Amino acid sequence: MKILIDIGHPAHVHFFKNFIREMTKKGHNIQITARNKEMSLELLSKYDIKYTSIGEQKRGTFNLMKEWIKRDFQIFNIARRSDPDILVGIGNPAIAHVAKVLGKKSIVFTDTEHAAFANGITFPFADSVCTPSCFKKDIGKKQIRYDGYHELAYLHPNYFKPDPAILDDLGLSPDEKIIVVRFVSWNASHDVGHHGVRDRIGLVKELERYGRVLITSEEGLPEALSQYRIRVSPERLHDLLYYATLYVGEGATTASECAVLGTHAIYVNTLGLGYITEEEKKYHLITDFSSRPCTDGAVLAEAKKLLENTNLRKEGKQKGEALVREKCDVTAFMVWFIENYPRSFKEMREHPAVQYSCASIPGGAL
Repeated sequence: MKILIDIGHPAHVHFFKNFIREMTKKGHNIQITARNKEMSLELLSKYDIKYTSIGEQKRGTFNLMKEWIKRDFQIFNIARRSDPDILVGIGNPAIAHVAKVLGKKSIVFTDTEHAAFANGITFPFADSVCTPSCFKKDIGKKQIRYDGYHELAYLHPNYFKPDPAILDDLGLSPDEKIIVVRFVSWNASHDVGHHGVRDRIGLVKELERYGRVLITSEEGLPEALSQYRIRVSPERLHDLLYYATLYVGEGATTASECAVLGTHAIYVNTLGLGYITEEEKKYHLITDFSSRPCTDGAVLAEAKKLLENTNLRKEGKQKGEALVREKCDVTAFMVWFIENYPRSFKEMREHPAVQYSCASIPGGAL
């Protein structure tokens, strides 16, 4: 089988990397196109994944639309030459458009309900849209729900083993309280009208009273916070999140990564997401400030309550283990679903009440 995957964001590299390895071992031909956004290309090189670079990140809605149109043409020309059987991406308009024009099949993954514009120009053209079972919107007859989160494609214990060397590299002790703080850039179109932390300096100074604060940020920091910024390669951030005591941040993906790693997280953002809601209500690993008044005072009060719990890390790991037991290995699901497509789509649509774990995927366990 020939499969074209388009990478639009560094998180997409993590999501697809194990799928690429597993499918390549099975003898399938995998072709990667990639957008030059943040660390996407560096990550692909780090994981020794060959790719064709097309396009760069653009700021502003108008420039983003121009970029997407250009990507449509670029991927069309590449796909016309390579003739893939299936095109795959995450919330990816170009994949859906090109597949439709070329008469190929497209499979789109997404976990982001509020990406209204991108979803609106992607879903109508896609053949299948795969979402976590907790996705809050009903997309219709082309939607496939699986019982997992994107982050379990790369942080499931079948693939991820935390490396304690990250602590030595950052001069940290295994016994100290580590508080990871993340700030986002707020440049996405769906960010308009929403907010996270109001007083970043005040938040960090207060958190510092309870432990060692380390900041990761999508944009520049004021001079007063520069000493807290960490410089670690993106693939090693997950090691740090595993050993952290608490995450406080505006990024939903990082909050969910913490949850599946068994680290408590405070999500400081007024944008709600189905997987964040479930990780709070079902697994009690996230405090979701999109569903409560999002004020700095309330965030600090929640952080203080959690950090004063001397068993917080132990309790988090127990909750994380329960989450992993109940959810599926998302990479294994992807391999089965795409390798057996379109029969797999038909089987899942015929059994909509079933939440598929690896052991109950139609056709047997992987």
